[in-house]
Amino acid sequence: TGESIMSFAITEPDAGSNSHNISTVARRDGTDYVLSGTKYYISGVDEADAILVVARTGTDDRGRGKLSLLVVPTDAAGLTKTLIPVEMTAPDKQFTLFFDDVRLPAESLIGEEGDGLRQVFHGLNPERIMGAAMGNGIARYALAKAAEYARERQVWGVPIGTHQGVAHPLALAKINADLARLMTQRAAWLHDEGDPLAGEAANMAKFAAAEAGMAALDQAIQTHGGNGLSTEYGLATLWGSMRLMRTAPISREMILNYVARHSLGLPSSY
Repeated sequence: TGESIMSFAITEPDAGSNSHNISTVARRDGTDYVLSGTKYYISGVDEADAILVVARTGTDDRGRGKLSLLVVPTDAAGLTKTLIPVEMTAPDKQFTLFFDDVRLPAESLIGEEGDGLRQVFHGLNPERIMGAAMGNGIARYALAKAAEYARERQVWGVPIGTHQGVAHPLALAKINADLARLMTQRAAWLHDEGDPLAGEAANMAKFAAAEAGMAALDQAIQTHGGNGLSTEYGLATLWGSMRLMRTAPISREMILNYVARHSLGLPSSY
C-alpha cells in the first residue's frame, strides 16, 4: 500500500554477485523460522519498518543454496545493526546486520520456500533500470550546470565555452548521456511489455548510464575549475553517489560478463 518502508538484505561479507554463496540460514523450528547470519552493506535500515532478507533454507543437488525470502521487523529480538562509516555523501546509510537466532513466524516467508532466488530476479531488471535513471539524472544535472557556467564564466574577455577545449568534452558527454537515456527508456519499455530481452537491455542501460553519468559529472567539475569542488556549486557532493553506480547494484564487470555470455554466446568463466 506504500505505507511501510522496506530495506533489502542480500549481500554478505562472502557473498556479493554470487548469491548462491549466501550463508545466512533460516531453519525450521516447529512452525517458526530461526534466522542466523550476517548481511553487509544494507541500505536505509534506520528508516525502514522491516527488512526483506534473502536466506538459505536448503541445498540443491549441486551443493548450491536454496534461497527464501523472509520479512524481518527492524525491531526484532536478536537483530543487531552496526553503521558502516563511508567516505561519501549519500541519501541513505549503510549497515552490517547480525541475526542471532531471530525467531520469525511462518507467515514471514514470502512466496514459496526455496524459490527466493527466482523471486529476487524478478526485481533485478527494475533495479538496474532505476539505477540507470539515477545516472541519467545526475548526468543531465551536471551538464546543465556546466553549460551555464561555461556560458557565463569569462577568461581573457570571452566565455570559457567559446574554447573547443571546454566545449567539445561537454558536447561528447551530452551525446553519451542522451544515448544512455534512450537505452534506459528502451529497457523500461521492454520490462513493462514482459519482453525476454528486458534483462539484456536493463544491464546495458545501467552500464551506459553509469559510464555516461560519471564522465558528465567529472567533466562538469573540470569545467568549473576549483569551483567544481566547492559545496556552493553542488557537483563534488554527487561524485561518491555517481561513482558507486559503477559498482552497485551490479558492477560494470558483471554486466560485461552478462553481455559476453548471454548476448554474444561466449563461454562463462564461472
